[in-house]
Amino acid sequence: MSRDRRETPDPAEITEETPAQICQPVADLCRSPGGPRDRQVLLGDAVTLLGQTSGVSLIRAVKDGYCGYVKSDALCPPSAATHSIIARATHAYSAPDIKSPERCSLTFGSRVTALSETPGFIETAQGFLPRQHLAPVDQVETDPAGIALRFLGTPYLWGGNTGWGIDCSGLVQAACHACHIPCPGDSDQQCARLGRTLPPGTPYQRNDLLFWKGHVAWVTDPATLLHANACHMAVAQEPIDSAIARITAQGDGPVTAHKRLA
Repeated sequence: MSRDRRETPDPAEITEETPAQICQPVADLCRSPGGPRDRQVLLGDAVTLLGQTSGVSLIRAVKDGYCGYVKSDALCPPSAATHSIIARATHAYSAPDIKSPERCSLTFGSRVTALSETPGFIETAQGFLPRQHLAPVDQVETDPAGIALRFLGTPYLWGGNTGWGIDCSGLVQAACHACHIPCPGDSDQQCARLGRTLPPGTPYQRNDLLFWKGHVAWVTDPATLLHANACHMAVAQEPIDSAIARITAQGDGPVTAHKRLA
């Protein structure tokens, strides 16, 4: 099997192994310096810095082992997070007041450090975040499909991992990680590593995963799936049978695996 650059860069590219973290709301994780986006990393994501050149850094994301290049100014020394964003997206305000100017927007899964608290807000280096949009960083969700449903209507974005744009595998990863289920970044990796394969004809149940070549969807109930897809250009729900027929008719083949998480 050839070396998978997503997780194992060329050893010649690795000149160091230094802990770091993402310090911008979102950063594209690119296949090569100046190359196409493969995935995205979020504020507070822990990474290992593997090498630097001309304002671009090779990193490995700790959450899934995915390797790629980010702009070097997206990195900072690591710090301990206290909270994570649990809303699809939120605003960081300049004061503990919803009428104050926002400083930036943050997406689901971003990790922040509390500096102080008020009844309605938690102050962070990014600004004051609504308490309703935060949870302790060690909180474990138990319903991946419910997490994925928070992204309903989010625009489709190839390689996206945010509430502003997400793809099929990004949607699966966001939901799994919120439930502390280890999950790789791409659908082929997810098919190989997540859950157990069920025999054809097994009834569907919530939190099952359906895989096609290059695609993945959540089952939200025995008749319905949820996925980020290019047909709707959004995260959308569809009847399972209709989605299978549509995907087959458009030339993308049949379901390749029906899997159930432990």
